Amino acid sequence: MLTRIDHVMICMPDLRQGIEAYTRIGFSVHPGGDHTSGGTHNAIAFFEDDYLELLSVRGGRQHETGATLMDFLARGGGLRYIALQSDDLAADVAAMRRRGVDVSEPSDGGRRTPAGQELRWRFARLGPEHPLPILFIQHVTPLAERRRGHTGEHPNGVLATERVYIAVPDVAKAAETYARVLGMPVPRVQRGNVIKADMAVFDLGETGLTVAQPAEPGPAAEALARRGPGPFQVLYRTRSMDAAAKWMADHGMPPPARGIRNTGEQAMLVPPTDACGVYVGLFGPA
Repeated sequence: MLTRIDHVMICMPDLRQGIEAYTRIGFSVHPGGDHTSGGTHNAIAFFEDDYLELLSVRGGRQHETGATLMDFLARGGGLRYIALQSDDLAADVAAMRRRGVDVSEPSDGGRRTPAGQELRWRFARLGPEHPLPILFIQHVTPLAERRRGHTGEHPNGVLATERVYIAVPDVAKAAETYARVLGMPVPRVQRGNVIKADMAVFDLGETGLTVAQPAEPGPAAEALARRGPGPFQVLYRTRSMDAAAKWMADHGMPPPARGIRNTGEQAMLVPPTDACGVYVGLFGPA
């Protein structure tokens, strides 16, 4: 079954600049290494059970990289994929196909870390009949080994991914499509106060995959107008909002905008200009 959001993939033309940007936001980012297929490399910020991936093309390796990634980077990059973790990928793929979902067979993936460690996983992608910005992953390398060299401690106090948001023009239609792909009931529609959108949240373990239709001017409307439908925000749970804001201020960033979630909790948003095309949300105690 699909158990949680495993990681988000944020792509940028220059990995070094991406690392610098997310370090200013308060993430402890470490070089992740080179992927064994394609000409890409990445950097990783691990949390409790999930992580943030920054990805770019290795210098001079554009010829090994798919045209769709190069097109995405040419438009400035941003949040490209949300990887959903499976505890039995073959069974999940088979179940999706029984529901009429266009999805690939599981394939092998991997990367070599700068320390020479080989990390392995299996993954599946949706086909052209269901062009959603999600993919499915089952790790072969155990979590403890994948976390080697990562403390999970971040200056902004981030503990885990809470939600990822996808801008859509029609939340009811999108919720039906995602429900079919995920094999889950269609969630009720609720108002997202901070993103200013009507949204449907698919609960995957302790994480939420959210489709959001703009209801008024705000982050969701801005993202939809700027990039069209697609993922635009990641929300993280932090130990301290004030500590996160202080770190950003100390590193030359303007104060993030603050608001109140529909849960009653305070949240703040780092804008796409400071986060490689992505809204980065933080919520938690002061």
